[in-house]
Amino acid sequence: MAQSDQKPQDRAPSSIERDMEATRERLAETIDQLVHRASPKTIARREVATVKAYFVDAHGNPRTDNILKVAGGVVGFAVFVVVVRRLTR
Repeated sequence: MAQSDQKPQDRAPSSIERDMEATRERLAETIDQLVHRASPKTIARREVATVKAYFVDAHGNPRTDNILKVAGGVVGFAVFVVVVRRLTR
């Protein structure tokens, strides 16, 4: 890295080139990390893991409270749709 006690014109060209190469490498690593994090496969895997974590605990046991909440919501919505369809006929 650049030494703070030296002025840019006092630095050797080889020192500047080393700093530039190190900066390029760090930037390339950062870009690679961003590309990986933004890839559709990575996003999908992350979201699937989030959903699984909602329904299954760390030991692989089902979280029945969350499962029952979702099942209740689905059944409630289905009943709502049936009632609305019957009322609109």
